[in-house]
Amino acid sequence: MEINSYIFFGKSGSGKGIQSGLLIKFLEEKKDRKTLYVQTGQIFREFGKENNYTSQLTQGVLDNGGLLPAFMPIWAWTDFLIKNFNNQEDLIFDGVCRKSKEAPVLDSALGFYKIKNRYLIYINVSDKWTTEKLKARGRDDDTDKEIKHRLAWFQKDVIPSIEYFKNNPEYIFIEVNGEQTVAEVQKEILNKIF
Repeated sequence: MEINSYIFFGKSGSGKGIQSGLLIKFLEEKKDRKTLYVQTGQIFREFGKENNYTSQLTQGVLDNGGLLPAFMPIWAWTDFLIKNFNNQEDLIFDGVCRKSKEAPVLDSALGFYKIKNRYLIYINVSDKWTTEKLKARGRDDDTDKEIKHRLAWFQKDVIPSIEYFKNNPEYIFIEVNGEQTVAEVQKEILNKIF
C-alpha cells in the first residue's frame, strides 16, 4: 500500500484547517484509508497545558503571537510521527514549515519513511481577501497591525518554504484558488489530486 502525504500551506484564514478536515473525511470514506492529521498548532495547544519550563516558554510566545524557534515545530511533528505513524496511514500536515529551514527537515523525514506520493497544496488567497476574512471572524488578535504583521511574515518566511517544495521534483505542487466557497475549494483540490 502506497502512503501519501499532503502538506497544506496558505495565509491565515485561507481555510487550511477546514480543507485538511474535508480531505481526511474524503480519504477515510472513499479510499478506506486511515489518516494522521499532523497539526502543529493543536500539538502546541496541548503542550502549553503541561507544567514544565519549556511549555511555559512556548505558551508565552504563542500568547504574544510570536513565532517559535525552528526546533520546536520540528520537535512537535517529529515526536508525533514517532509515536503515531505505523506506515499504514496517509499523512496530512497543517502548520508545518513556517520557516524555510524547517522544509529540508520535513523532506528528510518523508524520505526516511519512504513516502513516494508527496503533495503540496497551496490555498492561494490575496492579502485583501485574508484581511477581510480575518476581520470578519472578530478575534481580539485580528487587528489591522497584527494582520499586516502576519502577512509580512508569510511573505518573508513561508513563501521560501513553499518554493523549496515547489522546486523539488519529489513533490506534486497543487495551487488552488482559495477565494471560492468551501465546497468549490474542496472540489478543486480533489480534482487536482485524483
